[in-house]
Amino acid sequence: MKKILLVSLVILVSAISLFGAKYVVGTSADFPPFEYVQSGEFMGFDIDLIKAIAAEMEFEIEIRDMSFDSLIAALVSGNLDIVISGMTITAERAEVVSFSRPYWTADQSVVVREDSDLTVTALFGKHSVGVQTGTTGDIWVEDNLVTTKILTGEFKRYETYTLAMTDLINKNLDAIVLDSPVAQSFASVRPVKIVAILKTYEDYGIAINKANKALLDLINEGISRLESSGKLAELNLKHF
Repeated sequence: MKKILLVSLVILVSAISLFGAKYVVGTSADFPPFEYVQSGEFMGFDIDLIKAIAAEMEFEIEIRDMSFDSLIAALVSGNLDIVISGMTITAERAEVVSFSRPYWTADQSVVVREDSDLTVTALFGKHSVGVQTGTTGDIWVEDNLVTTKILTGEFKRYETYTLAMTDLINKNLDAIVLDSPVAQSFASVRPVKIVAILKTYEDYGIAINKANKALLDLINEGISRLESSGKLAELNLKHF
């Protein structure tokens, strides 16, 4: 009985210690409407979501912006506690980090200039295609177009989607491949258009260091509470 009481006390203390703690959250703030910077402040669906989880589960956060392809390394090294950045849950990533339950499902879009006559044909032959390094769009183009030699033109990787979009508009690319909600956001404010949807059915998750199961449980509980309260639906309506 004493042993059971001691174990229960340890679990209770561990859970309580998570409340009121401060966690460093990593994101790549060039991915509207999920995360972006406006007037010097972090904005977007993911930002509102992690803030809502923090408020619900009573902990504090500090948000740091960095390149997308460095987020997992920073999480594994302990420089970050949480990553929320429109990150698709993949088997490769799940080998090194833990993911929360999915909070969004997306596909990939093919984007060309508004005055372009290209369609999905932009992905074939000697056209130039851009992606953001480390994203599922990057992996999809590499595996399905470059390796198979369907795309024989230039395949360019960029640190941010903003740089890729700039090169597209400046006619240094024929097309870019990126997550559909982000493509829609860019198409609403830039002279570009979506010409094809690649049905990849990607689930986004919040990434946590594998060693911190207690924090993962806290995040999952926060998502569940926001779903039950209707807050998650409110955030969807606000941003999409």
